[in-house]
Amino acid sequence: MIISILTICYLIGSITFIIGLKMLSHPASARNGNLVAAAGMTIAIFGTIFLYEEEGKKLGNYGWIFSGLVIGSIIGTVVAKKVKMTAMPEMVSLFNGMGGACAALISIIEFQHISHHMNNGVEVHKGLLLSIFLGAIIGSVSFAGSMIAWGKLNGKIKDYSYSAQQYVNVGLMLGILAIAGYLIFNLTPENAYWFYIIFIVSLLYGVLFVMPIGGADMPVVISLLNSFTGVAAACGGFLYDNKVMLTGGILVGAAGTLLTILMCKAMNRSLKNVLLGAFGGKKGGASGSTEQGNYKEIFLSDAATIMAYAQKVMIVPGYGLAVAQAQHTCHELEKLLEEKGVEVKYAIHPVAGRMPGHMNVLLAEADVSYDKLLEMEEANEEFKTTDVVLILGANDVVNPAAKNDPSSPIYGMPILEVEQAKTVIVNKRSMKPGYAGIENALFFQPKTSMLFGDAKAALQKLIAEVKNV
Repeated sequence: MIISILTICYLIGSITFIIGLKMLSHPASARNGNLVAAAGMTIAIFGTIFLYEEEGKKLGNYGWIFSGLVIGSIIGTVVAKKVKMTAMPEMVSLFNGMGGACAALISIIEFQHISHHMNNGVEVHKGLLLSIFLGAIIGSVSFAGSMIAWGKLNGKIKDYSYSAQQYVNVGLMLGILAIAGYLIFNLTPENAYWFYIIFIVSLLYGVLFVMPIGGADMPVVISLLNSFTGVAAACGGFLYDNKVMLTGGILVGAAGTLLTILMCKAMNRSLKNVLLGAFGGKKGGASGSTEQGNYKEIFLSDAATIMAYAQKVMIVPGYGLAVAQAQHTCHELEKLLEEKGVEVKYAIHPVAGRMPGHMNVLLAEADVSYDKLLEMEEANEEFKTTDVVLILGANDVVNPAAKNDPSSPIYGMPILEVEQAKTVIVNKRSMKPGYAGIENALFFQPKTSMLFGDAKAALQKLIAEVKNV
């Protein structure tokens, strides 16, 4: 009876994971989707703690288990409460890395158990060894890579590459897989120490794997590492024959892989090109960095007049909006313009910000209606009938070089075609290039005007001017 109840708990957990993931596909249901999946995870966790038995023995060690749960819950809650929206990508990388570390530690602990059995002459199943080695390799790569990604996103770690680095990386991974494959079929107590060497080299590979990848590719890298963590967790599910752990890992791995593919498609680049091209790193800034002409500034009063008398205004949010924490002020401007009869919508690029969905979450926090958030394809159709486009801190996602400059590192990346609108107003702190490190020709076009300053301060002044129109 106890086993059947535990099975039901796992079934509930698996179903809620699937439902929650489905709900995450739309901003309006994403928050509830998180709660549904979290409820299922809670049921699975407590079902395991109190109902799991092996050879008639329960888990025990409740003091350690609940101490870990309490400490982890407190740390996670405090960090999530305090994190700024601009630092959300770093937090995602950090938490994702913890998942990879957990999967790797599970493999290490289970390998120690296997080593003990081998010393007693017990034969080890090859499938079990495969799960252990995969969990250790993938989990450690995910952990080390996520930590480097975290450091890059918060500016503590710079891009680094050297000649033949990619060949070194490929050589390391082939070596890891070759040794692991050999040990799976020929593991003995005498050569068991190679497992720990594989673990250490996998950590090194995770560092070297992410180091040369530029900042503009971080959304793709985060998605890829997230899929790694899911696969590593699924390996843990195989190890323990735990259905809910297996289901959760497969879902995370599959979702991360699909999101990685979608991010690459949004940038019109292959995954191989992302991993080997170091786009947005030191190599990326060389092209297109020359001065392209003169730009013109616009006075706040003129910008307010143009927007107040427009029929349709499209707002393009970018990382500069997130840095300034200006989402609430932006929503206030939106409501003010609508009171004057102006139609206002938002154009969201798939890789705007520094992680997938960053802008959607940011605007949702300010209670912007989901119906006003247009995806790139839909927004590009609307620009043709738009009077004013207001760009807030976005750069590379509106750079026309992606369409007309074959020498540009971002050439071929789908962009928001804001230049089709009648008037373009760009708010930036300065003329400094964006994350990809290249000049933006849009800023020098005749229909474009620059509105310099912090996004929040500029919007507040713009709101005051619009009220006077």
